[in-house]
Amino acid sequence: MSRTTSPSAGGPYGLALVCRVWGVARSTVYRHREPPRAAAPRRPGPVGPMPDAELLEAVLAAGPFHGEGHRKVWARLRHGGVRTSRRRVLRLMREHGLLAPSRTGAPRGPRSHDGTIIPETIDTMWGTDLTATITGEGQAAVFVAVDHCSAECVGIHASLDANRFEALEPLRQGVRRHFGGFAKDVARGLSVRHDHGSQYMARDFRKELRFLGIESSPAFVRAPEGNGCAERFIRTLKENLLWVRTFATVEELRRALLAFREAYTTGLGS
Repeated sequence: MSRTTSPSAGGPYGLALVCRVWGVARSTVYRHREPPRAAAPRRPGPVGPMPDAELLEAVLAAGPFHGEGHRKVWARLRHGGVRTSRRRVLRLMREHGLLAPSRTGAPRGPRSHDGTIIPETIDTMWGTDLTATITGEGQAAVFVAVDHCSAECVGIHASLDANRFEALEPLRQGVRRHFGGFAKDVARGLSVRHDHGSQYMARDFRKELRFLGIESSPAFVRAPEGNGCAERFIRTLKENLLWVRTFATVEELRRALLAFREAYTTGLGS
């Protein structure tokens, strides 16, 4: 109809006039003029050297368990020589139901933590936390301590025992390195942010903090961002060391952690 010649004007009516008279949007006409699509739309851009089906097989073969986090699987793929986007791994695992199940939890009230955890000066607040990895001797605990201002790793330690005494070792390393020694009240003015794990709430752990002059600063319950500096460093540690290397002994792991700390600290200063 839009191409029909008007007897009075001597030219075609045009699509705009016809749509206005019929009360139809031009976008609707353009949409129906398009040929049917053969497949569902996908994100533009290259898919990489490996198609989705082949990458999915690599994802399934990357670990012996289903229901793992996508970052761990992505790191295993990278360690195995398969280079791809982390978001692509997340998309494939989500589409095929391979992600770890998550709990929604009960409705929460107002958040307790609504401020900042970054101080203006170094050696004012440190954060400490632990993670775990597998060695040839069994599961080992990895303890870290991070400066909230500079993001520097001030101490790092590995042990087969995840107890309160081993949890103190990263802090002892940091105190010796940043305060010049280990003595009563030598670190006065420093506070340590930690979660409510049994190691950090133990009497011996808190007693040694008081001896050094360090103030204990537990994170708010159900607010993990309060210990976010240590958590973020642990993520970096996992993606660049713990998930891409294997360790025959805890001692080998401990030496690798110390080397990683030096490389990480040098990278922050460069």
